[in-house]
Amino acid sequence: MSSSSIGFVGLGAMGWPMASRLLPAYPLCVIDIDAARAASFSEQIGGKRARSLAELAAASDIVITMLPTSREVDAVLTGATGVLAHCRKNTLIIEMSSGAPAQTKLFASRAAEADCSLIDAPVSGGVPRARTGELAVMVGGDARDIRRAEPVLKLMGSTVLETGPVGSGHAMKALNNLVSASTLLATIEAVRVGERAGLDPGRVVDILNVSTGMSNSSLKKMHQFVLSRKFDSGFGLDLLVKDLNNAKAIGSEYGLSAPLSDRCIEVWEEAAATLGRGQDHTAMVKALELKDASLPPL
Repeated sequence: MSSSSIGFVGLGAMGWPMASRLLPAYPLCVIDIDAARAASFSEQIGGKRARSLAELAAASDIVITMLPTSREVDAVLTGATGVLAHCRKNTLIIEMSSGAPAQTKLFASRAAEADCSLIDAPVSGGVPRARTGELAVMVGGDARDIRRAEPVLKLMGSTVLETGPVGSGHAMKALNNLVSASTLLATIEAVRVGERAGLDPGRVVDILNVSTGMSNSSLKKMHQFVLSRKFDSGFGLDLLVKDLNNAKAIGSEYGLSAPLSDRCIEVWEEAAATLGRGQDHTAMVKALELKDASLPPL
């Protein structure tokens, strides 16, 4: 077991299995907005449940945040009751949420003022790969901080990829999700058109998977979550829309034209508005089916 202690903030669908990977290699302290969930983690998996952010910060050499948006990260890190007001000197904060790059840079500045350091290390791979420790981790920050974090990150991810200065990891994650959302949307549309043309939807996906139309979406989402109509990949539609708008903001910052991306984001936003909160992102097909209500669903 390492002598470094870790505080883990956020035990959601991704945070729970990610935190689980850290035991027994590191002494672990956990907290979640749902106190009962944190208590369940401590009872079922191990580690200590912190009763406050101050308690967690004071007990940790490394603090990991895995939260829905930069808004929640801000609430956890800043203010009189936040991590930065109570952390040890030289604490390393690993921000693993899918945050906004501009906000992440601000968090890093505030961490430096508290004699701490912060890197961003968002992940890709979803809940299944979080459980097996095979996530792809995109890391932005000072090289020395990344070296310090690397043993921890390698427990949660099989691939750790440096992206540049702090904030660049979150930029890369947003852009990755933009591409992923585009391919999933295109694949769903192709399968729906194929079905109307007399093709079996599952057969369309199988052929895409051995052809040039293959993508992560066709390989790991269509049969598993869309055609099965389970819609339980573990990644929410609202969170995807947030990531897509983070990607759009990066392009706008540099005045870049991205017409395909802009239209893709509009379609995903329309789906989120149509389906309401709490939907899995693979439920996109239901929004398209509602537009064609006179036709039977896939």
